[in-house]
Amino acid sequence: MTVLGDLSSEAWDAVVVGSGLGGLTTAAYLATNGVRPLVLEQGRVAGGCSQVFRRQRRFEFDVGVHYIGACQEDGLLTGILRGVGLADRVEFVEMDPDGFTTLVFPDFTFRVPRGWDRYLERLVETFPDEERGLRSCVRLLRRMSAELRKGLPTTPKQALLFPLRAPVLTTLGMRPLSTLYKLCGLSERARAVISGESATYAAPPNRVSAVVHAAAMDQYIRGGAYYPRGGGQVLAAHLLDVIQAHGGVVRTHTKVERILIENGRTTGVRLASGETIHADTVISNADVRRTFLDLVGREHLTDRQADRVSNYRMALPLLTVYLGLDVDLADRMPNTNFYTFPDTDVDGYYEALYRGELPDELPLFITSATVKDPGNPRSAPPGHSTMEIMAVVPQGSPLWSFADAADGSYRGEAAYGDLKEQITDRIIARTAELIPGIEGHVVWREAATPLTQERFTLSSHGSSYGLEIAIDQLGRNRPGPVTGIGGLYLTGAGTVFCHGIVNVMNSGVGTASAVLGRDLLAEVKAGRVYGDPTRLTAGGPDWDPLTASKPRLADRPRRAARTK
Repeated sequence: MTVLGDLSSEAWDAVVVGSGLGGLTTAAYLATNGVRPLVLEQGRVAGGCSQVFRRQRRFEFDVGVHYIGACQEDGLLTGILRGVGLADRVEFVEMDPDGFTTLVFPDFTFRVPRGWDRYLERLVETFPDEERGLRSCVRLLRRMSAELRKGLPTTPKQALLFPLRAPVLTTLGMRPLSTLYKLCGLSERARAVISGESATYAAPPNRVSAVVHAAAMDQYIRGGAYYPRGGGQVLAAHLLDVIQAHGGVVRTHTKVERILIENGRTTGVRLASGETIHADTVISNADVRRTFLDLVGREHLTDRQADRVSNYRMALPLLTVYLGLDVDLADRMPNTNFYTFPDTDVDGYYEALYRGELPDELPLFITSATVKDPGNPRSAPPGHSTMEIMAVVPQGSPLWSFADAADGSYRGEAAYGDLKEQITDRIIARTAELIPGIEGHVVWREAATPLTQERFTLSSHGSSYGLEIAIDQLGRNRPGPVTGIGGLYLTGAGTVFCHGIVNVMNSGVGTASAVLGRDLLAEVKAGRVYGDPTRLTAGGPDWDPLTASKPRLADRPRRAARTK
């Protein structure tokens, strides 16, 4: 067992800064391929946005895992887990296949089903006068996503042949989604339905590319939407088990202050405690801006690099209200996620957010872990439920400019507390319009703002999604795993792989591939399994994923664990 104070005296093949799912997946793939990683997390729980938290010893809330695609047998996430020996360790529960998402507008409701054919059929049923345009739009979205699944070109020859292999993606993929809607002649109402889940990437149709939306939809519609049995923390906890079972180490409460650079390459990291840890390879799971501007430092960047990083735009942040209820929601709502909208003007809402305004009526995302996973005893007591309600909100706005997020001093500001209460009241009232009477069953409530996100994850401007997924920040305009600094790699939501559970875990495989100089995903698709399942210890009826994701506390000697 590695003792905390011995970290700097050991030899590490790689140091991973940050324990989001991108960092943990990178470390898991490195560890199972003979590279000994050390994962350092400044917070008290590993997992980044995939972690959970508990209140009153009764309620457990998800921070960022709400529904996941690509979990079917041939799904990308299934393959990624299988590659490190987790094929049978993580179980996913499918949400309602006839409506895993329910879009609620003032005068109509649309349920999003599994299966592209059924989805198109339901669109035509809802908008019969637009059948021709809808069929054309869905056909193009399906073609783009199918062409994208074949992979992007990686060699000059592949790039030359790509237009022949992916004609729709080449022609329309990088054009705005709004252009596709116009091409198909769709009404505002039909556009609002097809864009209904745009909060999963927080960008409007006139800024997001058609292929990004196609890929986001395909991930859920083609194979269904799922939730991990036991809650979002199980993903991080199982990956942590893989890392430690194969010789790696994960440490929480260990903040990296600097990535050390000498003669244009990494030599390790310096901790906030003053310790120096040496390693020829450093992988940053911090966001791109913070990685280069804070951890590396401008002095190690060219003027061009510094300007490029400074000009990156972060995605719009989220505000989340967490509710503990003394009622069983399974009796009041189906196994679906709700998106509620005050109108069908999607672009108008985002335009207000970009101006720094918070509209009076917020589109909301409403979900319940106790409905999705009713057998989880840690979610809530019998007869009780949890609910998470989210909204995309402005960034860089006076709304959140109370104080520095890093030290948490904003929490003492009376104006900040009043604002959170006002927004929480409004959100609960809106939710009660969908689920009548719910406001009378709230026994726990709290809200997390962009400042909360920045405080716990150190994300720039409190963004949960990393770099904005706009057209001018995609593909080659988005950083890949390899940087211009020798030995320094990137992983996570801010890379070319983009955000989302599946994408950040795929980024972990991609970054590990770059470190090892092999295409690990191709090897996994061909049947390779690197992890040894017989070494793994996680799971079982008494296993607690949250406790397992606090390795600093778990590895302390018994006496130290009792000392406050």
